[in-house]
Amino acid sequence: MKTFLGISSFQMLVMFRRGLFYSYLSIYLRHFLGLSVTATTLFATLPMIFNVLCQRYVWGIFSDKYQKRRTLIIWGEILAAAGTVVLWYAHLVPESKLVSGYVIIAGLSVIEIFWSMSNIGWSALISDIYRKGSRSGVMGRLESVGGIGRIMGILVGGLMYDGLGQSYEGWGFNEGSLFFIAAAVMAFSIIPMLMVPEGGVQEEEKGSIGQSSLTGDFNLYIFVTFIASMVLINFGRNSVAVILTQYLTLPDGFNLPSLTLSHVANLRSVAIILAGFLSGWACRKAGNNNILFSASLAAALGLVLLGSTDNLFHVCISIFLMGLADVTIIASSYELASQLIPPEKRGKLFSIFNATIFLSFGTASTLITGPVADILIHMGKTETYAYKISFLVAAGITIAGILLLGHLFTLLKKNR
Repeated sequence: MKTFLGISSFQMLVMFRRGLFYSYLSIYLRHFLGLSVTATTLFATLPMIFNVLCQRYVWGIFSDKYQKRRTLIIWGEILAAAGTVVLWYAHLVPESKLVSGYVIIAGLSVIEIFWSMSNIGWSALISDIYRKGSRSGVMGRLESVGGIGRIMGILVGGLMYDGLGQSYEGWGFNEGSLFFIAAAVMAFSIIPMLMVPEGGVQEEEKGSIGQSSLTGDFNLYIFVTFIASMVLINFGRNSVAVILTQYLTLPDGFNLPSLTLSHVANLRSVAIILAGFLSGWACRKAGNNNILFSASLAAALGLVLLGSTDNLFHVCISIFLMGLADVTIIASSYELASQLIPPEKRGKLFSIFNATIFLSFGTASTLITGPVADILIHMGKTETYAYKISFLVAAGITIAGILLLGHLFTLLKKNR
């Protein structure tokens, strides 16, 4: 209980600062600093590239060699907190708003080097502490707790973005309050981690591959197929994450003010909370693979609905569906990954699995949805139309991943 309390408290704080900071940063870059749609996606793309590279080639190797998990998390949060404060000062130095936007992108890329310590430590730690079959339930409960933190973060971010409605749009970033609150939460989050054991795999656990792998010996082809399917599914469903708030605030579209936007965005948080509490039970009853497949279908359906409606109520349904899919996909795919990955390779191979999630928020937007929207806008189409088409393209990519996932499940049945 003490361990879960520490982990869940940390998760709530992490999701609080993510909701607080990232839900509105895209709007700040696009509408206040004047970056293009594609350029705004770089704040998620470049930092995530640094993140996954460091997870794979630095911290994953360090974690496997020294079996340090909690240590990586604590130092990652401390260093990232300090970097966030420095970033606010740095982005005010240039006279050009455009340059300030790129300073934020570059600064976040450096900060992600520190966050990557925390990310890989977290993934390996959960597998170290909890056993096969229980991880999807644990991840679901953690996502629910995180959803509560995300709701609070988005609400606070919506209030602070325009100075409680008393100042200009973008005030919270330009004057620094959102940077400072995010940094303070990071620093505070190390306290609950002190309640959690260090983690790591003991010597007697190493080599027990048959106890952890669905296929007995580690099967590279099956693992690669799993990773490829998760790349398509995560890249498809998350490629709209950066640009969705921009779409909802378009003057020729829904034109939502920041506080109303926070309520709409939090429908996803509510869905995450509900799905998190039910995901473990659902995986046990219906089977982990069936839930992963169904959740991916729900994500695709949400994207199709988002790209084909002008009704805000339908948009809300879409966001709710994507929230349900989000936590369920994370929980069920994490359970599957933990069964495919041998214990002694958790640092390096979880870094690859994590990359399918972390890169999907930025790289997919930069390479797919951002350019689609920009090209259509340059062709003279309305911004609303351009964003909608990008959502439908994202749905197509997700469906391709679902088809590959079906092939993976066939392979797993043959190799059991």
